[in-house]
Amino acid sequence: QVQLVESGGGLVRAGGSLRLSCAVSGRTISGYSMGWFRQPPGKEREFVAAIRWGGASTYYSDSVKGRVTISRDNAKNTVFLQMNNLKPEDTAVYYCAIKRTAYSILNYKSITSYDVWGQGTQVTVSS
Repeated sequence: QVQLVESGGGLVRAGGSLRLSCAVSGRTISGYSMGWFRQPPGKEREFVAAIRWGGASTYYSDSVKGRVTISRDNAKNTVFLQMNNLKPEDTAVYYCAIKRTAYSILNYKSITSYDVWGQGTQVTVSS
């Protein structure tokens, strides 16, 4: 059974930083692209960032580009999301997910491209 467990969320002031982690068990992530999504209060889940299976390419939403860095440690089966210069509009539950198909980065912004999700970690940014 594949499980993803996010951690690292919390309450931070605007301009602060957080580093989210996503530990994966039950599947070796080295052959899979990974994604981070978020769901702000009262809104739909949205794409934040994705990383190709080897880590050579990364992709970001316009709203976080330049402030967020996705990375991975395949040896530890873990994916990270470093978030800097946080803004109140970054407040959301953050989810990591693993791509449904190995060795594919196609449709990385689409929720349906990912088949297993973590339970989410809350990030709250105060003004």
